[in-house]
Amino acid sequence: MSSTELPGVRAVVAAAPPAASAVKVAEGEELRSVALPGLTLAVRSRSPERDGLPPALFVHGLGGSSQNWSALMPLLQDMVDGEAVDLPGFGCSPPPDDGNYSVTGHARAVIRFLDAEERGPVHLFGNSLGGAVATRVAAVRPDLVRTLTLVSPALPEIRVQRTAVPTGLLALPGVAALFARMTREWTAEERTRGVMALCYGDPARVSEAGFREAVAEMERRMELPYFWDAMARSARGIVDAYTLGGQQGLWRQAERVLAPTQLVYGGRDQLVSYRMAHKAAAAFRDARLLTLPDAGHVAMMEYPEAVAQAFRELLDECGGS
Repeated sequence: MSSTELPGVRAVVAAAPPAASAVKVAEGEELRSVALPGLTLAVRSRSPERDGLPPALFVHGLGGSSQNWSALMPLLQDMVDGEAVDLPGFGCSPPPDDGNYSVTGHARAVIRFLDAEERGPVHLFGNSLGGAVATRVAAVRPDLVRTLTLVSPALPEIRVQRTAVPTGLLALPGVAALFARMTREWTAEERTRGVMALCYGDPARVSEAGFREAVAEMERRMELPYFWDAMARSARGIVDAYTLGGQQGLWRQAERVLAPTQLVYGGRDQLVSYRMAHKAAAAFRDARLLTLPDAGHVAMMEYPEAVAQAFRELLDECGGS
């Protein structure tokens, strides 16, 4: 039994997570809170088109939230019963009681949720940090994962892109606090444009309504007292995961994944290098690769139709379930 598993724990479900009224909930979505020992997770769901569809779980990246999957989830509701989780300290999920923001800590939260809800095995999706988390979940608990879809997963790189260095620097002690002080006067619009310039292949693809929603979410996040701590500790968790060797190394765990895997990489990704696509395709034993030359770091937000189609083809290969 994996150390990340906590068997026999049942979830306690509340009507809504803290501050849910300030969070965007798209038409057809629901947001609820799941309380587990030591942590509370906000979960965004979209009802499937019919009963009996297999479950899916979507895991966001560093600084993101379950909203990052709101463009993709409707495109798959005829195929899966989808839920997206806010990792501890992000979105509407409060910080974990133990302050553990490592990749293993986030993976443990996902596993505990799936065990408590008894939803596994699921079609598991992950982006960036969420891709590293999903890889670890699939490696240590293959019984919980039907298929694995990774969008720009944060797997270790020997030569990190220069554009990714500032994000990595958040892992250093004191840097997040320093950056918070230096950017105190930045408006939510300025912060949002900076994030979009970093994460999107072409920020012009974002509609005006989408931009305004992102600004409102940025304003909400900046009011959270733990925002920078969650960012810094999770960034440190990624850096620490990059340095792990042996059986805990992410590339070694990728090799252990049994689930059919769909990889998605963007040619304009400034955070995860496009050149890692073929290494990842070789590492996962049952992998398919979709490369999107014009996409950035969040292809499921930029090109949700292409990502949805890739998943449909994956499911077709696996017999439709």
